[in-house]
Amino acid sequence: MKIKTLLWIMLSIAISFGAEAKSYRVGVALANFDLNFVSILRTQMADELKQQQMDGQFVDAKGDVALQVQQVEDFINLGVDAIILNPVDTQGVQPMMAAAKRADIPLIFVNRKPEVKLEQEMAYVGSDSAVGGEMQMEALAKRMNYRGNVAILMGALSNEEARERTRAVEAVIAKYKDMKVLEKQSARWQRNEAVDVVSGWLLNGSPIDAIAANNDEMAIGAIMALNQAKNKNILVAGIDGTPDGLQFIKNGGMALTIFQDAKGQAIGAVKVTKALLDKQPTEPYLWVPYKTITQANLAQFAAASP
Repeated sequence: MKIKTLLWIMLSIAISFGAEAKSYRVGVALANFDLNFVSILRTQMADELKQQQMDGQFVDAKGDVALQVQQVEDFINLGVDAIILNPVDTQGVQPMMAAAKRADIPLIFVNRKPEVKLEQEMAYVGSDSAVGGEMQMEALAKRMNYRGNVAILMGALSNEEARERTRAVEAVIAKYKDMKVLEKQSARWQRNEAVDVVSGWLLNGSPIDAIAANNDEMAIGAIMALNQAKNKNILVAGIDGTPDGLQFIKNGGMALTIFQDAKGQAIGAVKVTKALLDKQPTEPYLWVPYKTITQANLAQFAAASP
């Protein structure tokens, strides 16, 4: 009886060690911790990695492509099991893809879609940038009664999000004969840079009726510039639905925003990572839907949010 008991204990210990051996280490390379949306993404991913009993290590590229390439190589040298990548430059991902392929480890892109074909053991989790831009401008055009001049605040032009959202906004405006793009300039996703850009437009006397910003941070910067100029006649729309953005919707400063689900993207990225590591079937693209947020549905949206 004692021998059987001892064998059972030894078997239990072996099973326990085997389970521990399956604990995965994931390197998470993010474009810039200072960006509001990326900060939310980071927090949600950290929570989901813990839920999945995976060890996550986060690094900040600070908007530097060369630094991010080095960080990915460092992760590989440290022997991580997989890498989640939020790229600085969606056109500059080839070196990191090649490094992950050589090391035979999964590479999962999140939030910013790479502009190259994905290979095996790679996936993208995020939203369709063009759809976000289209939803934003259609809602804004309706508020404008389909007439007037639009200025576009673009994100960093190295990002697919900025280019695709902008193209979609321009395509919607082109549908309506009484609307046109009057100004277009990058503020690189930053609130303070948007203040400077919009202040310049106002000083030049541009007859702007609405501003479509590629993200909430730039929309907030635009609102700050308008407030400084005591101009309450220009509609402003953002994209992301960050807590700060929703506050500006609530107080009436922002006409609308397009909610981009950071939590959904974060959870999806971690779950796809786990599936690839466990050799489970996955789709190469996991699309997370957007939602239009205005003052009219803000309370309903807040009540439905986790």
